[in-house]
Amino acid sequence: MSDTPVQARPVECTQCGACCVAPDIAALDKPLGLRCPNLLENNLCAVYEQRPAICREYQADEVCTLIEAPTLEERVEKYLGLFGLQEEARALREQGCASMRMARRLAALPRPGGAKD
Repeated sequence: MSDTPVQARPVECTQCGACCVAPDIAALDKPLGLRCPNLLENNLCAVYEQRPAICREYQADEVCTLIEAPTLEERVEKYLGLFGLQEEARALREQGCASMRMARRLAALPRPGGAKD
C-alpha cells in the first residue's frame, strides 16, 4: 500500500452555470441559490476578464459530476440538496434577498415565537 495521496481526476468545466447560481459568493455579495448578476443567459460571465479572485480560482471538481442534469435549475437544486441547503435557499428567495448583507440582517431579526431559524 502506498502513502502517496490519490489525485482526483480533473473535471472539464462544461460552463453549465451552476457554480454561479447555487453557492453564495461573498466577493459579489451574492446569496445562496440566486443567479449571479454577471451570469449571462448563455451561462457565461459578463465580467470574465475582471471576475473576482474566488471565481478565477474555482476549479470544476467531482461536485460538478454529481450535480449533472439537463437544466441549470435542476443542477442548482441537486447542488443545494447535496449540501442540505434547499430550505435556506428557498427562504432567501421567498424573502427577496438580493444580497448576502440583506440575508444576514434578515437572519438576525427576531421571528414570531422567538425562533431565529
